[in-house]
Amino acid sequence: MSLTSCRPSRSVLVLMGLAAAGTAIAAAPADRYPVRPVRMIIPFAPGGGTDAVGRLLAQHLGERYGQSFLVDNRPAGSGIVGAEIVARAPADGHTLLFTFNSFASSALLVEKLPYDPVRDFTPITLATTSPLLLLAHASVPVGNIKEMTAWVRANAGRVNYGSSGNGSPPHLGMELLMSRLGLSMTHIPYKGIGPATAAQLGNEVQFAFTPVLVGLPQMKAGKLKAIASGAARRSAAVPDIPTVAESGVPGFDLSGWWGLLGPAKLPRARVDDLNAAVRRILEDGDVRRNLLAQGMDPSPTTPEAFAEIIRNDMQTWGALGRKLGVKLD
Repeated sequence: MSLTSCRPSRSVLVLMGLAAAGTAIAAAPADRYPVRPVRMIIPFAPGGGTDAVGRLLAQHLGERYGQSFLVDNRPAGSGIVGAEIVARAPADGHTLLFTFNSFASSALLVEKLPYDPVRDFTPITLATTSPLLLLAHASVPVGNIKEMTAWVRANAGRVNYGSSGNGSPPHLGMELLMSRLGLSMTHIPYKGIGPATAAQLGNEVQFAFTPVLVGLPQMKAGKLKAIASGAARRSAAVPDIPTVAESGVPGFDLSGWWGLLGPAKLPRARVDDLNAAVRRILEDGDVRRNLLAQGMDPSPTTPEAFAEIIRNDMQTWGALGRKLGVKLD
């Protein structure tokens, strides 16, 4: 048999080419992302730091991908309800979770958590960090930790503090501060920092730990006042506010972080693509300056580094919560 007779005919080559093209066209939608609007679950009410940063990222991600990133606030169960939606979603990147570090801090304190924060999620990147400011209602006659301690003791049984939910850093941080100062206040949890701040503005709660981004406008308006910053170092956005550690409680360190996660087994290529997109957004000069001015430090990480932060916070705050006797339903 000659070599010429082994060659496929021109018509066969054309058919093979069409078939290959058809296969490529059919495969393209599966490789493209996103192919429909992306649902970004924010497990807290509007008006807080999670909502503010999440919406900023959603807007810019939508512009970069040419597809809508739709924010879906699910403020229930101290963030658990929203996180569970993502844990049960398909691992295709069309349902994402943007959350606060209560996602990790409360995990070991909830008796029947409907998911595992490590096993059931794929960390994509940390986005921002911020000190949490200890704020008081403007009518409370205190201006520092020493005066706060004396005033709370003098008004025992009549002082409330608010938080963004049971097991959240503002909750556990205040419990730690009270234990260090020998104080007692009634905890009132809300469905996010936004509602907690609204309650504090109405003097339903006298004290709360609040992100700089949320508290700064109320401080400038004279409605709330800062007693101290919870972080280990002073914030560049409010450099005149002393830290809790400087104010007589050595070693105290309370900050917030916000980050993006997907369901478990999210393809690595998709994780890397989203990680790079968020990193580019946070490195944009205007975005970075805007966040820093509001006390938010852009802090993108690798997925692995973010996973380690989650695991460390689970252990650190879980152990602290148990030591302080915090139990969550």
